[in-house]
Amino acid sequence: MPRNHTDTAPLRFTGYTQTGDPQPDEILTRVGPGTPCGEYLRRYWHPIALEEDIGELPSLITVLGEELVLFRDGSGQVGLVHKNCPHRRASLEFGKCEDRGIRCCYHGWLFDVDGSILDIPSEPPGLALVDRVQRSVRLGAYPTHVFRGLVFAYLGPPELIPEFPHYDAYDIPDMVMTPYKAPFNCNWLQVLDAIVDPAHTAFLHHDQFTDGFGVLGEMEFYAREGQRYLGSATRRVGDNAWIRVNELILPNFTQSGAAFSTDGTKTKFFGRSAFTRWVTPLDDERCTAFAWGNFGERGDPIEYNTKEGMECIEQGVPIEREYAEAQRNPGDVEAVEGMGAITDHSRENLLTSDRGITLYRKRLRELCAALENGQEPPQPNDLGAGVINTHGSDTVLRCPASDDDGASLRALNDRVMEIIFSGDDLIARERDEQIISRLSELNNH
Repeated sequence: MPRNHTDTAPLRFTGYTQTGDPQPDEILTRVGPGTPCGEYLRRYWHPIALEEDIGELPSLITVLGEELVLFRDGSGQVGLVHKNCPHRRASLEFGKCEDRGIRCCYHGWLFDVDGSILDIPSEPPGLALVDRVQRSVRLGAYPTHVFRGLVFAYLGPPELIPEFPHYDAYDIPDMVMTPYKAPFNCNWLQVLDAIVDPAHTAFLHHDQFTDGFGVLGEMEFYAREGQRYLGSATRRVGDNAWIRVNELILPNFTQSGAAFSTDGTKTKFFGRSAFTRWVTPLDDERCTAFAWGNFGERGDPIEYNTKEGMECIEQGVPIEREYAEAQRNPGDVEAVEGMGAITDHSRENLLTSDRGITLYRKRLRELCAALENGQEPPQPNDLGAGVINTHGSDTVLRCPASDDDGASLRALNDRVMEIIFSGDDLIARERDEQIISRLSELNNH
């Protein structure tokens, strides 16, 4: 019978009322030149390729909505230039890498990695017009920085090139750092969200990492210095409490606890991240996670230092699988790509466990708006003098269950996070020693 307007029971079968065009967050999802978030992102260094992928031929790549050509010349310089030659717009993906620079296949113009013209062989030497063109015309080019097997680029205003950031994760003794990449066919925000979403590991990864990941735990979120966002999950594992901390430093640097070395059954003090990672937008509908997998006593087991092992660290399962297997055992790629190329943010229903996401998205919007008003965004180097301390980590302490176990776990989390934050004015070994010493004392009380 027809529903009475006074009925308070929830509606059923509401598919018809929920159709319509998707409405993504237009500010944060658009990354091309001239967009608010695209301009914001262009103020930072981003990894764009693995160094091992640069071969003898140029590569056509896309970064922040721009088609670019990546190459290495005979002198070892790595160039990142606009796709089209400024002469007659031929594509430099078909250019020739020479001892210095890249030469266009069409009329032989030769360009240095900074975009300057080194040679115009199709014109007679000494012509004033040729000299004027050679002095004034430039191929669009961006600075690059090769570091430990990753190629970084800065795509912003040349007068504002920031110092390349140095994170403490680069200096952990006896840590093996292996570069890897993981492609995603969706908007960058969908991939970045997961790092400050500790709840998802208990559901998506409960059978993929260690057993302790299947425990939801007590969650807390932290926003610090206007750039750093942390999500912690404190899980009970027998008589222990496992505090796992995931970290985002804006715009897209991420770290977490370990993936396979920690299960909560053994005491651990400030173990470090499974990966040191950036989510680089390629365009509005694609992104790539570029990272180092971290292996050693304070990272993940060295046996995972393989292609498939790092894929499992990145998303819980290998990337190349049959569709039916992906349905039975989905990983991060299925979760985020399944939202669509750009998710419909207007139909999200964010709750308390999503607080990390709401905090960092709000800050991103503020920074994009500030840049539109002429205020340059902060840099990661503002977080530390020379070395930027990070907090992605695992700590496992003895903590017998109590009558109000949730309250006990939350109180322990607060103590652990206070100890980790207390080392922020120190660096390197001195910081580690203080944090580990205080955590050991807490464990023995």
